[in-house]
Amino acid sequence: MEKGRILLAVTGFHPQRWRDLLSAEREVVLEPDGAKDPSITYAVVWKHKPNLMSSLPNLRAIFSIGAGVDHIFADPGLPDVPIVKVVADNLTQYMTEYVVWRVLDHHRQGLLYRSQQLKKTWHEPLQRPAGDISVGIMGLGSLGRAAASVLLSLGFAVNGWSRGERPMKGVATYSGEAGLIPFLNATDIMVVLLPLTPDTQGIINYSVLKELRKRNGLGGSVLINAGRGRLQKDADILRALDDGTLKEASLDVFEVEPLPKTSPLWGHAKVFVTPHAAATSDPVHLAPTMLRQMDAFERGEKLDNLVDRKAGY
Repeated sequence: MEKGRILLAVTGFHPQRWRDLLSAEREVVLEPDGAKDPSITYAVVWKHKPNLMSSLPNLRAIFSIGAGVDHIFADPGLPDVPIVKVVADNLTQYMTEYVVWRVLDHHRQGLLYRSQQLKKTWHEPLQRPAGDISVGIMGLGSLGRAAASVLLSLGFAVNGWSRGERPMKGVATYSGEAGLIPFLNATDIMVVLLPLTPDTQGIINYSVLKELRKRNGLGGSVLINAGRGRLQKDADILRALDDGTLKEASLDVFEVEPLPKTSPLWGHAKVFVTPHAAATSDPVHLAPTMLRQMDAFERGEKLDNLVDRKAGY
């Protein structure tokens, strides 16, 4: 099978590094030669222009350069070809580091100590052991399971919730609508790693946050969202922080990104903000994997990490 060209269509990432690495084995273009360019066989995308791929007659597969694929499903002209999502060791490592960092910071009362430092206050509060704290992970895919394993090794009690059953040794797992409230009621620190789908959009709202366990060793419940911004309602998080429903929050993603300078989340005393940086896609690790997948597909092998179009992830 003749190797065709790769269409590289990305927004929010600098395309040159991706182009340099992908072009080591295949010709890469940033725009097709017309709407029906027959030379394009693969597309590597992130928040591409709508309908860009709708008429490419020889397109065989689409590769997302980020962990999420909701940006692909937002395209009204999405062609009926396989979609491959990113699953890479370094991406998983980055996300695990972020989750463990934020869990430990909340557990070890980082916000309080930073406040005390500003006031030059010398005071040691009571510190509870990790085993007294329950971390609940929403989304037990590859990223969630990796983070859960490390948190277990640190001695935390770990819960997990998914749309469908995803059992994991050492983790108390819950699933579906029936399992959501029991999961929340047993969780002190909630970590959100869900994919964005029509079913999960806006799931982190006030009614969900108020079900988190508040009488715990932390002195209140905590939210960490490193998944997708539109999973949450920013206004509901602010309400929960202001009325004590939430003690603290670490937010890496937001409904609108970049987070507007007018957002009260920037200066909120109980919020830690990062700029969608929990797990950045590194082309040095990901581009070779994509090229290997393309070669294998052309040998008649199956693509790995395919997106379930019905499920949306």
